[in-house]
Amino acid sequence: MQVSFDAHPDTYRHWRMRVEGELAWLVLDVDESAGIVPGYELKLNSYDLGVDIELYDATQRLRFEHPEVRTVIVTSGKDRVFCAGANIRMLAASSHEWKVNFCKFTNETRNGMEDATEHSGQTYLAAVNGSCAGGGYELALACDHIVLVDDNSSAVALPEVPLLGVLPGTGGLTRLVDKRRVRKDRADVFATRSDGMRGRPAVQWGLVDEVVPPRRFDEVVRERALEAAERSTRPKDAKGIELTPLRREVDEDGIRYRYVKAAYERDLGLVKITVHASEDENWPLTVTRELDDLILRLRTNETELGTWVFTTAGDPDAVLAQEHRLLNDDSWLGNEIRHYYKRVLKRLDVTSRSLIALIEPGSCFVGMLLELAFACDRQYMLDGPPIDDEDSDERAAIQLTPANFGPFPMGNGLTRLQSRFYGEDVGRLSELDKPVDAVEAADLGLVTEAFDDIDWTDEIRIVLEGRASLSPDALTGMEANHRFVGPETLETKIFARLTAWQNWIFNRPNAAGPDGALRRYGTGQKPVFDRKRV
Repeated sequence: MQVSFDAHPDTYRHWRMRVEGELAWLVLDVDESAGIVPGYELKLNSYDLGVDIELYDATQRLRFEHPEVRTVIVTSGKDRVFCAGANIRMLAASSHEWKVNFCKFTNETRNGMEDATEHSGQTYLAAVNGSCAGGGYELALACDHIVLVDDNSSAVALPEVPLLGVLPGTGGLTRLVDKRRVRKDRADVFATRSDGMRGRPAVQWGLVDEVVPPRRFDEVVRERALEAAERSTRPKDAKGIELTPLRREVDEDGIRYRYVKAAYERDLGLVKITVHASEDENWPLTVTRELDDLILRLRTNETELGTWVFTTAGDPDAVLAQEHRLLNDDSWLGNEIRHYYKRVLKRLDVTSRSLIALIEPGSCFVGMLLELAFACDRQYMLDGPPIDDEDSDERAAIQLTPANFGPFPMGNGLTRLQSRFYGEDVGRLSELDKPVDAVEAADLGLVTEAFDDIDWTDEIRIVLEGRASLSPDALTGMEANHRFVGPETLETKIFARLTAWQNWIFNRPNAAGPDGALRRYGTGQKPVFDRKRV
């Protein structure tokens, strides 16, 4: 099955989006019969990838199409149920790679909500109007303020450890202690209670911000939303832009967009991705959307293409001009495009694929597109003429710009140059205000290696064949460790630590085995645990 990440409010099956001036409502009302794959029912507002695809689409549209929205209220359309979290039947029946990519996309969407609150003045507020467990509570945790209905039954809970033998894998553990500052002993108690907590104790422990009786719930939620809106820097009179459907061609050989092309080489288990420069004024947003869609489609639909090779093509001056306009655009839209490009690069950072950049004559790895190369695990640069035109005077070059020194940080809070040269002063590199050839780039450590035109074809072939010969599991672990150097942040804990643990636990018999907690959940049979700690 090929998964599409296309969505539109007119076709949502699980969410309703309503905009009233500076307030917007995202109402979760899951269609039980509309799972993205057959074999389970989405009861109690539980979700699968299809539900999350709609949520991601909604959050993007609120940022780009509705600049007037200052507060987004996330709530439920079902009586006495907010959200039961990820659907257990779906998880139990899914392949390992499906579970991991599903959790990763869900994490990224939650992080995007927090990014909107921090950088776009669009605050998310959770109106928890019923029982709220697992991924449902993790959705609330991604919001800036949580209001829980005080009806003597509604509670928040992270029951994965006691009931399922897995972890709250979409950031629950991390957000409890790092974001909400719940004391670690209380977090331990809470995460091992299957029934969760309700009422005043939930407020006292910092699990929610306030509890409100049903008769005043809607009134208080609106009050808090308006208070948050008053603090927002979001423009009140701006006109949004429509996120129109992407132009895309898909077949067995690859995916082709307007500015991004992906060609599959299945015998080597790789995909060659080419990003084209353009002078079109819409290029920054369009190329960002295309890269975003491509990464999501490849991660979900092409799990055996383990190596992604990035190239670029076009006029470097066109990229520099586009970047200059984008970085100096102080409008709300300029801000949104910059942070969107940042989030797409972060999506690439946490993608479990081997990433390799090939820098050849005719490429445009400068500034914001050079960030693509720095996001890769290795960078190879051709020192010589184009392979197919040895008489040409054209040579490969890269160029550092202000885009490489701050606007697009990684999840660890560092730039990719700071991560590359961890512990060194990269300020010296900011003085390089001209194109850098292959020899100088290698001497400066900006590329892994520079090969001349005689050796280029054979050396790159050896690199790619060598990568394809290694264990994908070992590569995934190695790459994730190398990419995230330095300080830990909420994001790196979620992706580099929590997701890695969840990945491992999903494979363990205590969770995923025939007698494990995931398999036996809801059957009335207790799971059988192997009691050895490993």
